[in-house]
Amino acid sequence: MLQKFFKKFLSIKQDRENLLNTVKKQAEEIVIKARSEALKLRGEAERKVGETASAALEVEKRLAKREEQLEEKENLVNRERQSVADTRNHFERLKKEVEEKRTEMLQKLEKIAKMTKNEAKDLLLRGWEDKLKEEIAKKIKAAEEEMKSTAEDKAKSILVDAMRYGATNYVAEYTLSVINLPSEDFKGRIIGKDGRNIRAFEIATGVDVDLEEEGVIRLSSFDAARREIARLSLERLIKDGRIQPARIEEIVKKTKEDVDKDIFRAGEDLAHRVGVFNLPAEITQTLGRFKYRYSYGQNMIAHTLEETKIGTALAHELGADVNIIKLGCLLHDIGKVVTDKEGSHVDLGVEFLKKHRFPQKVIDCVASHHEDIPFPSIEAVIVYISDAISGGRPGARHEDFEEYLKRIKTIEDVAKTKKGVREAYALQAGRELRVIVKPDEITDDEGTMMAEKIKEELESKFDVFPGQIKVTIIRETRAEATTKI
Repeated sequence: MLQKFFKKFLSIKQDRENLLNTVKKQAEEIVIKARSEALKLRGEAERKVGETASAALEVEKRLAKREEQLEEKENLVNRERQSVADTRNHFERLKKEVEEKRTEMLQKLEKIAKMTKNEAKDLLLRGWEDKLKEEIAKKIKAAEEEMKSTAEDKAKSILVDAMRYGATNYVAEYTLSVINLPSEDFKGRIIGKDGRNIRAFEIATGVDVDLEEEGVIRLSSFDAARREIARLSLERLIKDGRIQPARIEEIVKKTKEDVDKDIFRAGEDLAHRVGVFNLPAEITQTLGRFKYRYSYGQNMIAHTLEETKIGTALAHELGADVNIIKLGCLLHDIGKVVTDKEGSHVDLGVEFLKKHRFPQKVIDCVASHHEDIPFPSIEAVIVYISDAISGGRPGARHEDFEEYLKRIKTIEDVAKTKKGVREAYALQAGRELRVIVKPDEITDDEGTMMAEKIKEELESKFDVFPGQIKVTIIRETRAEATTKI
């Protein structure tokens, strides 16, 4: 058994040795193979290193050559720069020498001629001027005559063309409105018991009512707006048939509201017709008053429309600011319908435009359209010319009517300044002044004293007045009560 074990042990040992020999052989083969691969890689690496070194050497050679070329170019540039500098210095020296020579020669010439350079220059110019004086004078005169002739013809052409654009229809100014009655019986109803109806109508409207002519009623007033309100109110009363003081006041109040709306539409239409849009409501309402306002007998809407058309045409011809011209022409007389303040219409217009923050150029046009200030711009001159053309044409205005309006307004203003006065109307072409006072502020005795004071003030204001002015103080007390049902 031991022998079997020993044999088995020897067999195992032999197998182990065989295995070790096999492993060693394989290891040797691996080592040999690895050495072979390493030698191969080393050779490859050495070859690549050699190639890289050769390439680097080649690059280095090219860089060295490039540096040499750049250095040569730099040297060339430096030589050129130095050459330019030398040339500049040479020219500077030559220039200095020439200036010195020139100065020396001028000094010698001045010494020889016994005059300075400026004196010689003046002498030379005077000589040429004497030779050409006659020819120059002829040419200047011919040019002036041609310019004058051309300018005059051109100005006439521009103005005529502008006036053609400004042609508008005119409505004659009257101080009377006539209403035809359906029958003569209406006169009695309009007069009323003891004249209370006609008295209430005249107080409410501020117009003078004339019933003397058969079949018609004449309404007289210098204020066209009042006259229009009275005419519409009387037509409505005749149509309604109920003619009594309370109804008269109701109709007149409603008519005033309708006329105010009509005034706004008139202002809006005027602005749109001249090409101005989006004006504030207060300005549009004020412009609408032009419909019932006349300047020296010339309707202000027609005058403003004509002036603006002329001004716009001139602005296009002369290259001025058309928008400034339109606003200047449209608003130049707006002070004439500003009635809540005292002053000339120019000052009132300027103040009104400043209040509404209009451009300064527009304000300047209004301020200078009567030459109260020097013209500040070409636009201001055009507005002035357009206003003069529109107002100065034959038949456009009547001086006496404007003076009449001023006299009537002065009469009314005397009464309106008194404390406790509600309304004041000048009637009968200024022969009668009716003053309506507030009954809770003025007593009957105070009314009598007020009439005397107004009379004295009117006498002091008008040294000469055709006829007499009758002052009537109207104080009316009313008691009213309204039922709950």
